[in-house]
Amino acid sequence: MKKILDEFYYQKQWEENKTYSYNAGEERKNTFIIDTPPPTISGALHIGHVFSYTQTDILARFQRMTGKNVFYPMGWDNNGLPTERRVQNLYKITCDPTLSDKNESLEELLLRKDKKKISHLTPVSRNTFIRICSRQTKEDQKKYEKLWRHLALSVDWGQTYETISSHAQIISQKSFLDLYKKSFVENRHTPVFWDTQFKTAVAQADIEDRQREGFYYDIKFQVQGAEDEFVISTTRPELLPACVAVAAHPEDERYKKFFHKFALTPLFSSAVPILPSTHADPEKGTGILMICTFGDTEDVRFWEKHKLPLKQIISPEGFLERINFRLLGDSSTMGSGLRRTESPSRAFSLLDSSLRGNDGRG
Repeated sequence: MKKILDEFYYQKQWEENKTYSYNAGEERKNTFIIDTPPPTISGALHIGHVFSYTQTDILARFQRMTGKNVFYPMGWDNNGLPTERRVQNLYKITCDPTLSDKNESLEELLLRKDKKKISHLTPVSRNTFIRICSRQTKEDQKKYEKLWRHLALSVDWGQTYETISSHAQIISQKSFLDLYKKSFVENRHTPVFWDTQFKTAVAQADIEDRQREGFYYDIKFQVQGAEDEFVISTTRPELLPACVAVAAHPEDERYKKFFHKFALTPLFSSAVPILPSTHADPEKGTGILMICTFGDTEDVRFWEKHKLPLKQIISPEGFLERINFRLLGDSSTMGSGLRRTESPSRAFSLLDSSLRGNDGRG
C-alpha cells in the first residue's frame, strides 16, 4: 500500500511542477511532437491500448531526458461509429435525422441505460442522440483518464482534445478543402466495408472476424464452345449472379487447358474468363473458384488487377437485389428482399431445380 501511495504522491508532485507540460514559447527546433491516434471511446480499454501507449511513453520520456520540449497531448476519438454503436446498445435508441427533439424527454431516455428488459430500439432526433453521445463519452473519458494516470503515462493533461469538438471539425474540414484544391481528393465508386444499419463505410480496424460452420455447394460450370465441364465448390452460392471470372492455380494440371477460355455460369449462361491466379488453393474445395463482386478482399484485388466488370447484387441495406434468370424466366428470383445470410439455401434450391429441368447450357 505504501508503494502505491508513494506513486500517487510523486504523480501529484510532477503535475504541480508541470514536469510533463509543453512550453509553447520554446523554439521549434528543440520541440519533439508526439501525434498519437486518439483511443476510440467505445467503453473499455484493453491490453493492446496499454502496450501501445507504453511504447509511446518510453519515447516521450527519452526525449525529455535529452532536453527536448515534448508535446504529448491526449485525444479522445468520440466522433465515430463505435461511439454511436455503444450509445445505441446502452440506451436502446437509434438516430432518426427526420425527427424533431421538441417533445423528447432527455431525462426519460437516460433512464433506459443498461435496462436489460428493453429489447426494441426507439428512434430519437439527431440533436438528442448527439447530446446522449456527448454525456456518455464524457463518462467513458473519465474512466480512460483514470487508467492512464494509474499507469503513470507522462501525458500533458493540460493538452487534451476531442474529435467531436467544433475545433477538431473545423481543422478536419479545412484540411479536406486544402487537399481538394490540390487535386488530392477524387470521387469514385469503389468497394468498401459497409454497415447496413448505419449506412456508412466502416474501417477495417472496426471489423471483427468470426468463424462459423458452413457448407460447400458444388456448382457445375461449362466451358464455352466445348463439351468440357468443371465443378466449383463454394460456400457462397448466392454470389453466382455476381460471378465475373473463374480462377485456378497456374500449376494446377486439372485446369491448365482451360486458362484464357470462357466458362458459362449456370442459370445465367454468362461468359466469364477462366484465369490463372496464385491465390487459388488447389487443396481447397475443387481447387477452382469464382471471382464475384464482391465476396472478400481477394475478389476486390483480382477485380481491380484484371479490370473486370462490376455486378452489384447486394443493396446498401444488406438485401439481395431482384435478379432475373435467363433459364428460369423473369418470374424467378433469388433475392428480392432476402438477407445475405438467408440466400445460400435459396440459391441452392434454384440451381437444383434448373438441373432437374434443364441441362444448364442455355
